[in-house]
Amino acid sequence: MTAVTHRSKKDYVYESLRREILDGGLEPGARLIIEELASGYGVSPIPVREALQQLQSDGYVVIQPYVGAKVAEIEIDAIHEIFALLESLEVIGGRAACERMSDAHLDDLERMVTSMDDLVDDPDRWSHENLVLHEFICTQAGTHLVEALLRKAMEHWDRLRRYYFKDVFTHRIRESQREHRAIVHALRSRDGDRVERIIREHNQTALAAYVGHLSRGDLPRSSDANERPSTTND
Repeated sequence: MTAVTHRSKKDYVYESLRREILDGGLEPGARLIIEELASGYGVSPIPVREALQQLQSDGYVVIQPYVGAKVAEIEIDAIHEIFALLESLEVIGGRAACERMSDAHLDDLERMVTSMDDLVDDPDRWSHENLVLHEFICTQAGTHLVEALLRKAMEHWDRLRRYYFKDVFTHRIRESQREHRAIVHALRSRDGDRVERIIREHNQTALAAYVGHLSRGDLPRSSDANERPSTTND
């Protein structure tokens, strides 16, 4: 039997907590008591403490001296920052993909978009495959740092949309599918300027839809982040 190393214990706690936070099992503002977590995961406090520090670096946990750790609140105003990051990262990846992706990989990408048509009524699965699609573009473009940063930005967006944008996200999926097809066609043209323009339009159209939903007063403000919808399904 392979021994469990300290490093793998820390990684296990980190990934378990991260998954619970992203899936909504741990509410924004929930206290994270090291001793309780260590007992629950069957580890010493050290890997728990290190996992919490990493989660703080990722923006999922807040650690306050003499107070302790808690799950970070979800600030709705972060939507502008998240979309600015996504747009910048996708433009970098898209321009590189325009030059480096093979025709075979573009065929694979088109098949991925087509398969996502079957998920338009299952927002959580569609959202997962959307991340896979964007990661695929970055992988084939060779932009691995962009891929890592894109994953983090999209995970923060996924957490935000679960709390605040259930209705508008579901409505946006079909339009996003059309925009994805436009991106694939632009990539096939090998025209970097066209790819960048369509990616920017894709992100800005989405942001406008979410901000418009917010401005109509359909959503709770960031101070009400703990008043989460009764379901985590979008």
